[in-house]
Amino acid sequence: MSTPSVLYDAPGPRARRRAAVGGAFASVVGLILTGLVIKRLADAGQFSGDLWGPIVNPSNEDFPAVWNLLAKGVQATLTAAALSITFSLIIGGVVGVARMMLGRRARMPVVALIELLRGLPVVITIYFASRVLPELGVDLSGLPGEAGLWFLVIGLTAYNCVIIAEIIRAGVASLPGGQREAALAVGLTPGAAMRLVLLPQAVRVMLPALISQLVVILKDTSLAAVLALYTELLRQGNLIALNLHNPIQILSVVAAIFILINYSLSRLATWVDQRSIRTTRPRRVEPAPANVS
Repeated sequence: MSTPSVLYDAPGPRARRRAAVGGAFASVVGLILTGLVIKRLADAGQFSGDLWGPIVNPSNEDFPAVWNLLAKGVQATLTAAALSITFSLIIGGVVGVARMMLGRRARMPVVALIELLRGLPVVITIYFASRVLPELGVDLSGLPGEAGLWFLVIGLTAYNCVIIAEIIRAGVASLPGGQREAALAVGLTPGAAMRLVLLPQAVRVMLPALISQLVVILKDTSLAAVLALYTELLRQGNLIALNLHNPIQILSVVAAIFILINYSLSRLATWVDQRSIRTTRPRRVEPAPANVS
């Protein structure tokens, strides 16, 4: 016997039949559209060896240079993403805890900052960092890497740290209220209760949303190509396509690389979540054997 769901009523035979028919119809339409797109591309010569040769043919004279530039683009993207993720997690954690720990009046500036940055498109924060900070006399030349890297990191961090702060706040708010009360009852300060009791439990609750936001950060590094700030993977692909005149082929490879990286990050998050469940699951204690006299 199947266990009934507590979230929704199980669909009946008629609903399952409608869903099957609708799914089959959507699949057929998708296959037809895919076939039409492939046919149009083939008619336009987009599958010719001259266009795909620099990507898939090692004997092509442009093959080493193309993959060398793509590798540099991947490295630049991962560098910007790693720095943005690190700073966003640190600053977002501080901002999220501050919003929960401060009093009503004291946290008003924090709330105002969160609402301001949440309402801005991320491309605006990156553009603001690249155009306004130099006008204010902020010199980033002493930092390792090019200035465009740090403008991108600052813009991504400014936007994503407040999103992560809200994820942390929602994760802590989802816990039962008795957790905090029990921590205070045994003598912990509010700060210690937050650090030792609430945040460790909230991590598992907010892990899916947190990983999704980290994937968004990695994808948003491509916005640097729009502003021509930093030669990351997408801009590198655009430069290659301009020289080889094969944008569809190069950008398809760039999209596949982004999908592979994001899928790997999602699988890593799933592995971490499953491992944390195994490590926190209580072990079964076997009863001691009875003494036989």
